[in-house]
Amino acid sequence: MHKMRKCDGYDDCILGVMERFGQEPILAYDKDKMLDKLAEEMTPEEAEEWFDFNIIGAWVGDETPCFVSRQLWDWIEESLE
Repeated sequence: MHKMRKCDGYDDCILGVMERFGQEPILAYDKDKMLDKLAEEMTPEEAEEWFDFNIIGAWVGDETPCFVSRQLWDWIEESLE
């Protein structure tokens, strides 16, 4: 079984597994839930900056998790109408 990378302390934010053609599956996290969790200890702006630098910016190879944003999708859907 392929080993998937996890983000320590964010098991409750896992949405599931993302599969891609020709690549191993990776964990998919709820970005908004992760930001909410970070914002419990800092401002929302600081949480976003910390997430961008320390989580999204932490490339650890092909097994790096992906992050799904519901808020961004809501914005995209509104702009398509």
